[in-house]
Amino acid sequence: MGGDEGVRVMMAGAALARRRHEGLRFTLFGDETRIKAALDRHPNLRAASDVVHSDSVVDGSDKPSVAIRKKSSSMAMAIAAVKAGQAGAAVSAGNTGALMAMAKLALRTMPGVDRPALAAMLPTLGDNDAIMLDLGANTECDARNLVQFAVMGAAYARIALDLDRPRVRLLNIGTEELKGTDEIRDAAAVLRAANDLSFQFDGFTEGDKIARGDTDVIVCDGFSGNVALKTAEGTARFVTDVLRKAFTSSIRSKIGFLISKPAMYMLKHHLDPNNHNGAVFLGLNGVVVKSHGGADEKGVANAVHVAARLLEEDITRRIAADMAGVEGLGAVASKLEQPVK
Repeated sequence: MGGDEGVRVMMAGAALARRRHEGLRFTLFGDETRIKAALDRHPNLRAASDVVHSDSVVDGSDKPSVAIRKKSSSMAMAIAAVKAGQAGAAVSAGNTGALMAMAKLALRTMPGVDRPALAAMLPTLGDNDAIMLDLGANTECDARNLVQFAVMGAAYARIALDLDRPRVRLLNIGTEELKGTDEIRDAAAVLRAANDLSFQFDGFTEGDKIARGDTDVIVCDGFSGNVALKTAEGTARFVTDVLRKAFTSSIRSKIGFLISKPAMYMLKHHLDPNNHNGAVFLGLNGVVVKSHGGADEKGVANAVHVAARLLEEDITRRIAADMAGVEGLGAVASKLEQPVK
């Protein structure tokens, strides 16, 4: 945690999270003086926290190769605590690429997982949010990676969305079976044949249907997922900015805003990224959650809540069991080697 404001927000968010999960204890890595000063405002959190000083910080501009060499940084120390079993999970609002590189190097991937994936929840028009992965950890993926992402995403959905049998789709340029790259079509062929998995594979979905609510888990490579996520975030900001301008353009518009204020509040709440904050690196031997760098205290609390839920429900064990099911099908390797007709 770096900077007075950053420390203040993280402490306030952790304090909020502890009210929701009273049994949580925290190890706080960063500038000891700043952290203790911020903890004075949160006696309940202070009583449940240990502070570990670090005067080394991973900057937002640091390349992963540079960040990895900062062994005494607060980020590296937090991940090392997870590896050593001294912490159940690490939550960071720092450099995403550095966090991914450090976590993968220290924690390694689980058996049956070739690459970890970054997963996050997105708001939808349905009864629950949707989980989307990968959102940038892997710019290029083969069919095997996509199959593994589907399994990991479904395991996460059963915990985060409380679903017995999540609906899973692959992000594609069309819903027809012949659409998309070889990798996407090969992955779909494997998932259609995997009848024993604990999720429902519903084929393909397109970018304009991500928020419709008819899919619980959306699977894609990291390049497509990151573009789709940034596009959705930009669209949400565009809509709110347009509405703000429209409602302040005249006296009549301002009166209209007062009448529609409850509906506008509901829209703002639905689109507020802080309500969905907390992206997860799935597939590692440990829980690592990425909080958005611009999150407020409510967003930080949500990221901590995500980490707590994953620990409570033992996400690592669940993914391992589901991965064993995939490997046990026997058809996966042969399917990936066969050309799609």
